[in-house]
Amino acid sequence: MRHRTVLEYKRYRYLKLAVIVVIAAIAGYAWYGSPVGRYGGTLMGYGLGTVGALLILWLMWFGIQKRRYRGSTGSVQGWLSAHVYLGTTLIVVATLHTGFQIGWNVHTLAYALMMLVIFSGFYGLYAYLRYPQLMTENLGEDTLDSIILKIADIDREARKLAVGMADNINQAVQDSLENTRIGGGVMAQLAGRVRKCPTANAVTVIQASVRQVKGEEAKTNKDLYALMLRKKNLVDRARMDVRYKAVLDFWLFFHVPLSIALLAALTAHIIAVFFYW
Repeated sequence: MRHRTVLEYKRYRYLKLAVIVVIAAIAGYAWYGSPVGRYGGTLMGYGLGTVGALLILWLMWFGIQKRRYRGSTGSVQGWLSAHVYLGTTLIVVATLHTGFQIGWNVHTLAYALMMLVIFSGFYGLYAYLRYPQLMTENLGEDTLDSIILKIADIDREARKLAVGMADNINQAVQDSLENTRIGGGVMAQLAGRVRKCPTANAVTVIQASVRQVKGEEAKTNKDLYALMLRKKNLVDRARMDVRYKAVLDFWLFFHVPLSIALLAALTAHIIAVFFYW
């Protein structure tokens, strides 16, 4: 049975609702006539603005609601589906609310912040639809913790084998054991790879020495090479898992602050309209 995404929740329940909202907004905008035209300060503008503001407040509540797996208002999946589709309707509702009048003021600031929040949300949706599958494909039946344990086991074996090898090989293996890092700062996590990785260097050094060793030492060199190659593969997978998780979380560093800024600008917009307009 095919897994249904949040976009398909309950046979596209919230897509249908979003279409109704958009059609109603466009119909209301087209039907409304005023001697002064269509803009936010008209009856039509107040109506669309109220709908837009209520939608924004309701969607922000999702940030709290999503921390509950299932509540009286439905599952997290249902909330997320509604969040996506009804959030998208704001592009139409808020744009019609402005009457296509843009200027250097708090009203346009609120509109611009809303658009940034929506499009950062689009990226978040893309990330949550794409990266969990990539994480599963990358880890297979492993977890990040199990990979770390496997790397530790390899390090113990590699340390023993490297003792009897040439100094350059032993040093390269020791460097791999002591200086291979997984994760790190934000940019390191997002990169998913490390330039001049000690483990990759160890693999290169051991491979280059194949023709220089013979007999029992050649067998040890082969076993060590196989170990370090396996470690490199595990390290690459671990770093990629960290990268996928970082990408999933990183967009929130933009989406959440932008949402808070939007709430502040929306408050200023409403105060300006009702008290100073």
